[in-house]
Amino acid sequence: MTPLLLSDIETAVRGSWGADTYPPDSTSPWPPDNPARGQCGVTALVLHDLLGGDLMLGEVRVDGVRVDYHWWNRLGADLEIDLTRGQFAPHEIVTEGTITARPPEIRRCREEYELLRTRVLKRLAELARGRGADAEVP
Repeated sequence: MTPLLLSDIETAVRGSWGADTYPPDSTSPWPPDNPARGQCGVTALVLHDLLGGDLMLGEVRVDGVRVDYHWWNRLGADLEIDLTRGQFAPHEIVTEGTITARPPEIRRCREEYELLRTRVLKRLAELARGRGADAEVP
């Protein structure tokens, strides 16, 4: 079987973000010019579904004050994947993360997570079909 590449997963995820996968309780609308903004939680969960590993949680600080949290993934001791790190402006500093257990039930942004997951899996299946019937979709 031909496995999909990490770059395939990245393309599928980035192409699946939208206003409808953005947290509904956010105080500002989703910025199309910064599509990763607000997508870290749902993205980290989808990558966790596909790749396993650990969920990482850090704080976002501005002038030393926590203003938000940031989620990303760790695969093994030396490989971290953060497809949404580019959302932050230079003055927004993300602290070192800690491994955080996946919640047994997704309450916040459940619909957004499920929508993103569905889109990503569909895009990955399309990529696999484009490579031939023997391609493997995670």
